[in-house]
Amino acid sequence: MILYYFEACPFCQKVLKMIDELGISDRIDFRDTSEFPTFREELIKLNGRTQVPCLVVDGKPMLESDDIVIFLRKNFGS
Repeated sequence: MILYYFEACPFCQKVLKMIDELGISDRIDFRDTSEFPTFREELIKLNGRTQVPCLVVDGKPMLESDDIVIFLRKNFGS
């Protein structure tokens, strides 16, 4: 999985917190779009937007922090 994010975004922080709580950071390739312009360009090519957070699962982008948190809980929660 790939997570496009940037640190200052409160919605991204919500997703990052869930990833930390679930202990799955080793399963995710983190791509900070504010620090690395190439990641921002990748995100635009992927879904035509710069919206973060964006979790890519099996090549498909998932937007909206609440949807991402639900997906993570469902698939990685105990």
